[in-house]
Amino acid sequence: MRVVTFGEVMLRLAPQNHLRIRQSIPGSLESTFGGGELNVAVSIALQGGTSAFVTASPDNSITDCLIQEMGKVGVDSSLIHRTSQGRFGIYFVETGANQRGGTVTYDREFSSIAVATPDLFDWDQIFEGATWFHITGITPAISESAAQLSLKALHEAKQRNVMVSCDLNFRKKLWNWKANTKPIDLARETMQSLVPFIDLVIANEEDADLSLGIRAPESDVEAGELNIEGYTSVAKQIIEQFPNVKQVAITLRESLSASHNNWGAMLYDQGQQQAVFAPCDTAGNYASYPIHNIVDRVGAGDSFAGALIYALNTPELSSLETAIRYAVAASCLKHSIQGDFNYSTRSEIEALMHGGGSGRVQR
Repeated sequence: MRVVTFGEVMLRLAPQNHLRIRQSIPGSLESTFGGGELNVAVSIALQGGTSAFVTASPDNSITDCLIQEMGKVGVDSSLIHRTSQGRFGIYFVETGANQRGGTVTYDREFSSIAVATPDLFDWDQIFEGATWFHITGITPAISESAAQLSLKALHEAKQRNVMVSCDLNFRKKLWNWKANTKPIDLARETMQSLVPFIDLVIANEEDADLSLGIRAPESDVEAGELNIEGYTSVAKQIIEQFPNVKQVAITLRESLSASHNNWGAMLYDQGQQQAVFAPCDTAGNYASYPIHNIVDRVGAGDSFAGALIYALNTPELSSLETAIRYAVAASCLKHSIQGDFNYSTRSEIEALMHGGGSGRVQR
């Protein structure tokens, strides 16, 4: 496999030990890199696949640090376009606990990718040897030019018959670049123009509603009450509306508190007309992972997407049942890891798939 991902990477600044931002500034914040599409590339590389990340980034020392970090985790950085235009985006993460939810504060307006144009990129070089292309709904939310750039990237991928996945990733705080248009309306208008180029749609329990206007019946996401079987209907409706879509994957998070979530997912295949869920109990019934004492949930959806793409491109993991089990196990483990990146290895993920979730020390 050679998976190419495209989007924005930001400097992530976060207080330590569940402190709040106002407790930490002035003071120390932990700096790492993060961003949905890079997170996917990192997961794929750390699990044994080949991945590359495409972006526009300012020609400065922060980008030098980014390239150094990508080298550490094995992601190809040769497709990064260094430019004198724009800036390096930043976001601040405040980790929630118990009944206090986490928060994300963006400082990414006029970033390099937000002002980039399609002519900056060598599309032949980007897609040389590529077998899969991944994008998210975050990039087109950044700016009108980024939305146009996203559409151009999808055109270029499909012209070369590259498989394409998109995580809808609705971000209400970002969809504000069109005057007198509500974020949900702008997201739906934009994403409905992009999905006709997508083979695999990935979403969380509310993305399909917020980005496409397709909702699971009898679910109350805010209350953490999900009608799990209703998401099969969501997948079927997406495929009916967009017949080009071959598969739909939906993560299913029941948020009981910021520290306690139940976690699972569904994968629906158009050809087989079948939905499979994970994890399941010994009787084959859906039984979500209960995740207590969450360390960091940011990036969990990206770790799911990365693991799913990796599994679908790995013969021994590529069946519907195995691929979804693998992706859910990978993203479950991400909740225990600080930062955007999922540092879980394939062997650790497979151990959880097969019931090794006791957390015992491995000696």
